[in-house]
Amino acid sequence: MVFDSGGGLSTAAQEYNPTPIINEIRTYVEAWRKLPNPNDWQVTPETARLLQHWRHHAFHSVRPFFCQVEAVETAIWLSQVASKPGKRGDKFWEHIKGANEQANPELLRLALKLATGAGKTTVMAMLIAWQTINAVRHPNSKTFSRGFLIITPGITIRDRLRVLMPNDPDSYSKGRELVPGDMLPDVDRAKIVISNYHAFKMRSGSTLPREPVPFSRAADLN
Repeated sequence: MVFDSGGGLSTAAQEYNPTPIINEIRTYVEAWRKLPNPNDWQVTPETARLLQHWRHHAFHSVRPFFCQVEAVETAIWLSQVASKPGKRGDKFWEHIKGANEQANPELLRLALKLATGAGKTTVMAMLIAWQTINAVRHPNSKTFSRGFLIITPGITIRDRLRVLMPNDPDSYSKGRELVPGDMLPDVDRAKIVISNYHAFKMRSGSTLPREPVPFSRAADLN
């Protein structure tokens, strides 16, 4: 799997080829998913409840696709299972931290890559629910958060993602049954800010001369 194709993404000092370790993680997640007893999943009771809901709930509308559930399972496995001390988890986190240090120092990130049309908005809603519910019910934990900043590539997508807001009439948490009914009050406590990336760009000063204010308007301003 070649990523740069002459485009310069890979260099002698940094080879951008995450495929082998991604496939290895998927193998571990698959084995973990097949464990029949939730007590063996090494996650919080709230996380176990959500996993069972996403896998087995009789959805009245569109149920989460396998790829969506797998994406969330991977984030959960890395955060709650592989993060526990042990050779298996240490290997993956050393790789993740090393890759971040090379490309993105001082800001640890996990990336989930889904094809166009796979339903990334649903995945975001599931991740927000998982994090928020655990953060509310385990307030002393440093693993979970109920605060989220979502950056979009433009205002059109920003407006579409309003369905991630718990109080939106079309909220995915409620409308798509992504969260059990008794857990919805916990999701309502999420703090979500949705913005497009342009809001974070540095603004340069204009070199054009200012248009003079007409006398009548200047008088009004005074």
